[in-house]
Parts: sequence; structure tokens; C-alpha cells
Amino acid sequence: MADLRKLIGDLGYTEVRSVLNSGNVVFSGPAKPQEAVAAEIEEALVLKLGVAARTLVLDSEELAAIVAANPLLEVASDDARLLIFILGHHHAHAAIEALCRRDWHPGAVALGERAIYVWCPDGILDSAAAATLGKELGDATTSRNWATLGKLHALCNEAAA
Repeated sequence: MADLRKLIGDLGYTEVRSVLNSGNVVFSGPAKPQEAVAAEIEEALVLKLGVAARTLVLDSEELAAIVAANPLLEVASDDARLLIFILGHHHAHAAIEALCRRDWHPGAVALGERAIYVWCPDGILDSAAAATLGKELGDATTSRNWATLGKLHALCNEAAA
């Protein structure tokens, strides 16, 4: 994570902080299109660290909206088993909606504007919903459990204060 923080800082971004060893980084910088920032980071990861990884960039308002819109908080009793798939701007909601309408009992799935919320009561690895959505969405998405998303949101709020 230290190498990742340095890489982001070397690209000219400031207030670079990471969450756990998860590849999640919060930083500040000049206003640029998110796709351009993501491409810049992806290229630097390959050139400087030899790591090819898809990168998804959200601004703090988008993250706050995803957190605020979670419809499964009353159902989920374990933050580590509540999985959030972050959707890129190019995902076709119509294709995803059919999957989200399926009965995933004992779990639950809900589609938001920029995220799919997945309650995995038997664990993420044993969740048919998480596996199916992960396969369908491919590498054009990223997923984090609710605990990690909460830590990222808190870091964004610290930076804004």
C-alpha cells in the first residue's frame, strides 16, 4: 500500500490515504474526468509497479450517495457479509435488473443508481448472488464489503473537514 500511495502522490495528487491492504485509496486533486484519472492510475500501475489492475474512481459525493442509498441495512446484520458492487457509468441497468429481481433467498439483492447491494448471510464465498453478479459484471466493476465502504466514506469525510 505504501507503493500505491507513493504512486498516486507522484501523479500529483495530495492527501493520499489508503484503507487496509485492499487497494482502496482516497486522495485529492484537480478536477478531471474520472475516466482520465482512472486511466492515468492504471498506466502508472503498469509502468511503475508492474501491476495491471482495473481502476474505478468515484468522487466523495458519489460515494456518499451510494452509502446513503443502501436499502439493505435493515436486513443485513453483518457488515462483512453485505457486499456492494460499484457500477461504472457504462453499465446497462436493463441487463442487470433481471438478475436483481431474482429470488436470492436467504440473501437479498437491490439495485441502486451506481451500486448493487448484496446481502450474503451465509458468507460472500457461498453467495450465489455474489458469484452470479461478479461473473456478469466482470472486471468493469469492483466490490467491497460494507465495513470497507464505511471506512472509505469516513476517510472522505475527514478530508472534506
